[in-house]
This record gives sequence, C-alpha cells and structure tokens, in this order.
Amino acid sequence: MTGQATGHTTGVDAGIGLLVRAALPALPVVNLLPGIRKTGSGDLAGLARTRPPLEIRREHVTAYAAVCGFPEKDTVPLTYPHVLGFPLHLQVMTDPGYPFPAMGSLHLTNAITAHRAIAIGETVEVGVRPENLQPHAKGRTVDFVTEVTSAGELVWEARSTYLRRGPAGDPGSAGAPSGPVFDEVETSGVTWSLPGDLGRRYAAVSGDRNPIHLYALTARALGFKRQIAHGMWTKARCVAALENRLPDAVTVEVAFKKPVFLPGRVAFGSKPTDTGYAFALSDPRSGAPHLQGRAVRAEDSA
Repeated sequence: MTGQATGHTTGVDAGIGLLVRAALPALPVVNLLPGIRKTGSGDLAGLARTRPPLEIRREHVTAYAAVCGFPEKDTVPLTYPHVLGFPLHLQVMTDPGYPFPAMGSLHLTNAITAHRAIAIGETVEVGVRPENLQPHAKGRTVDFVTEVTSAGELVWEARSTYLRRGPAGDPGSAGAPSGPVFDEVETSGVTWSLPGDLGRRYAAVSGDRNPIHLYALTARALGFKRQIAHGMWTKARCVAALENRLPDAVTVEVAFKKPVFLPGRVAFGSKPTDTGYAFALSDPRSGAPHLQGRAVRAEDSA
C-alpha cells in the first residue's frame, strides 16, 4: 500500500451508527456539537484508513453479482472491491478532521484498474486515503483512492472524485472541463427497466444506505423528486454488459452525469475503440446522459 494508514476498521458493511454519524454534520445546530463539528481546514494528512485482512466470501459476491447483472464465477466482478472499500470512505468522511459532511457530496467520476482477477476465497487487505483537494467552479473536489492488495501485491485500485458544492469554488475554473472527455456512443439499442426497490437491493449488498437511494420520501427530504439509483450500480451494470469482452487486467473509467430516477428505464450502448470499448447510459426518451465511460487494457491506461 502506498500512503500511511492511521485508522482501522472491521466488517464489510457500513453500520447504521456510521451512517448516522455521516448525516449529523449536515444538520444545523447538531453540527456544532463536539465530536460532530467539522474541524478540518483542508489538510487531508492522517485520514487514511485500512481494514484487517478479509476473505472474499462467495455468498456475498453471489448476492452482489445478482443485483448488478454479473454471471456467477470463481472470481469477483470488476466493481465488487469498491464495496469492500466503501465503509472506509464513510469512516474518512465522518472523521471531524475531514473538511466536509458526508451527506451532500456528489460522486463525479470513478476509475478502476484491475491488475488481475481476484479469486473468491482469496484473502485481501483494503486501504483508502483522501487526496488532491482542489477548487472547482461549483465548490471543491477531493479524490478517494482505494487500493486492494493480496500477499503484498497490488491487485486492484480505484479513484473516486467527489464534489462538495459551496462558495469555495475557483471562479477561474468555470470554463475548464468538468472531467474526462469520452467518445460519443449511440444508446438506442438496449434498454433496461429498473424497479423502484433497486436502491434498497443494491444498498443491501453494498452497504451504501444513503437515503436518496432508498425511498421517494427520504429522497424528497434531500431535494430529489424520488429515489435515485446508486452511481456505482450504474457503472457495475454497464461493466456487466461488457464483461465477456474485457481482459482481466483492465481500466474502466466513468463520469456520472444526470441521476437515474427509480423506477425508470435507461438505454445502454457501447462501441469498440482502438484501445477497448466506449459505453454510455442515457434516458431513452430525452437522450439525456446518465453515465459515460470507457474500458481499456490496464497497460494502455498508464
């Protein structure tokens, strides 16, 4: 692992107590209480987290694969290790030294590199560190780097970029690209119907029980007209549609665009490129983009 870890956690799921702590700093008055009040000034040093070695369990992988559309195999889906790191993301975000409340952060992009397939039954270690706090036209962004090692070998890594909206943005960045630029992809060929309980089903296998994904009532309380699909579910479902065409050592990068409301329908499309595949997810009626992405061989992404 690169970076020094200063915290430790156990368990695969993000417990209810951790989720409550994630919500409290967003509540007026409560957010001023000791232990809840954010004291971080932007220095992310010392916020890295690791978890004890854990064995990849078939029953959990099988449940995750079923929700996301992957076939059952003896290796884990490309996106699966993200859920092993998610409790660590929350631990970092709920630390008083982390500058922003966890609730209200927007997931802008996610890039995963698998260096090889990870076997079910394999024992791995997982670490997460925040870095690269940057001004943005709409606030500030921060990257969360997740690394998975096996017997000291880096086998999987990911970088998630989150946006915290606010007045601290850099006006000079207003005309700058908001993220990676992807090839245009036609998405009129395949549509998927998404049930209203998809967010709850994915929450059960991922541990991400953000209220915006669960029920219309809880989503409306946080500014959405009804519940929305998890961004990492949309990425996983797209990867599942391409899985038999991707190598074991691969980089898959996506940008999350407009939310996917549940229940609903989405249109998927992909096309081969010189280095792999480009793919996208959109609204089948309006064509509004939900996700854009690409997959390339890991050695071509360096």
